[in-house]
Amino acid sequence: MGRSHGGGKEKRGWGYRRRCHRPPRRRRPNGSHCSDRPEEEQAQSPVNPVPSCSGNPSSSSSTQNSAVPELPGFYYDPEKNRYFRLLSGHNNYNPLTKESIQYKAMESKRLRLLEEEEQQKRKTTRAGLNSSMLLQKRQLGLLSSTSYCRLVHELKVNCMQRRKIEIHSPDSSVAGTNNFKIIVADVACERIFTVNDVEHGGCKYGIINLSGLGKESLTVEMYDNLYFTNRKVNSVCWASLTHPDSHVFTLCLMGIAETPGCASLLPASLFSSTNPGDRPGMLCSFKISTAWSCAWCLNPQADNCFSTGLTRRVLVTNVVTGHRQTFGTSSDVLAQQFATQTPMLYNGCRSGEIFSIDVRQRNRKGQNWKAIRLFHDSAVTSIRLLEAEHYLMASDMAGKIKLWDLRTAKCVKQYEGHHNEYAILPLHVNEEEGLLTAVGQDCYTRIWSLQDASLLRTIPSPHPSSKDAIPSVVVSSRLGGRRGVPGLLMAVKQDLYHFSYN
Repeated sequence: MGRSHGGGKEKRGWGYRRRCHRPPRRRRPNGSHCSDRPEEEQAQSPVNPVPSCSGNPSSSSSTQNSAVPELPGFYYDPEKNRYFRLLSGHNNYNPLTKESIQYKAMESKRLRLLEEEEQQKRKTTRAGLNSSMLLQKRQLGLLSSTSYCRLVHELKVNCMQRRKIEIHSPDSSVAGTNNFKIIVADVACERIFTVNDVEHGGCKYGIINLSGLGKESLTVEMYDNLYFTNRKVNSVCWASLTHPDSHVFTLCLMGIAETPGCASLLPASLFSSTNPGDRPGMLCSFKISTAWSCAWCLNPQADNCFSTGLTRRVLVTNVVTGHRQTFGTSSDVLAQQFATQTPMLYNGCRSGEIFSIDVRQRNRKGQNWKAIRLFHDSAVTSIRLLEAEHYLMASDMAGKIKLWDLRTAKCVKQYEGHHNEYAILPLHVNEEEGLLTAVGQDCYTRIWSLQDASLLRTIPSPHPSSKDAIPSVVVSSRLGGRRGVPGLLMAVKQDLYHFSYN
């Protein structure tokens, strides 16, 4: 880069006046942050940083440069202590694009957190929290049994270690060949239903038996089937038709070659039969318009019913009789869950509204059939009823997670740290251990305390972050059944991991 040779009379840049210990390298930029040099030189020339007096820091910057102002069109490198000009799009000669810079910063943070986890350098969320201190307070009567159990679970969450699970399959070509997209556990947590992406487009299904998690060797059995869909699977839930978790309900959007969306009810025995000729077919499958969510009802007053959240309407169907009820809405229904103590269906919409429906009533025009109405500022992506069904947990596309009291229709807690901008991401509530778990769009798995909403742990993904590598998780106190082990299952890319604190 050229230097100024005009002596002391030449006009110096404002970066020089503020930082006199560093000689100026270029002329002062004008209002558009451009110098008098040609564009070719400027694209690779650094700009001296300016000490911050006001202004918000860049979201992609680290804490070291949080006091440095963000200049439009420039990137601040904290290592070189310089601004560099950003180029729009991707450029082979100068890769300084906003996307590449943000990805580099995220990847550096992920690798650092993974190294800390491997070296067990994590700090407990609460100062002074350790097993000996908890036991001493419990013996002195300073902690109730409920508080003691909750704090023990929080301590164990911080001690969880990642171990890779070995997946076996009767067909050696099945295991480890396709990326995991969705995993959903049954009520007993003995099996998980898996949706895997296939190379030629679409998805295929499988069931993993978790009985091997209780052994020293972490192995599980995966059973594939002959069916796959060329559509995008958007939502999955277990269904109890002939017995608990006897079927799996899948909801697909429009597929390749403009094939219409469909909803399918698959028998779980489809994946366990050793003779392919004995495998039963789909129990029911029907074409639907654009669908976003599904839920199965376990309340006896609406037995054998499932719901699908469609574009501006809710469709409730009885599998046995084929009877259908349609409820019109003003927005797309992205999340659904049935209550178990009452025949109520809770829905979360793209507009941010959460409302409930009593499925015993007949179709009504307008919106007067909505029993409870709550509102978020962004599209609601997941809802979870707590066990007593007095509270509802909801997350949205602004990264907000709120706990609502259904009796007063007020938000009573908010859980900070979740990251989401446009993805439909689920929530996982484990009331027995007092934990809330959610995977963010940044591929980090976060665990909060249900009691006081404090963030207990942030788990980085074992794989580099990307849109197609967001982990899918299952959290349970008994992974593998009644004699199973507590912990967290994480499926990402082609791998399955177990985080156990037993």
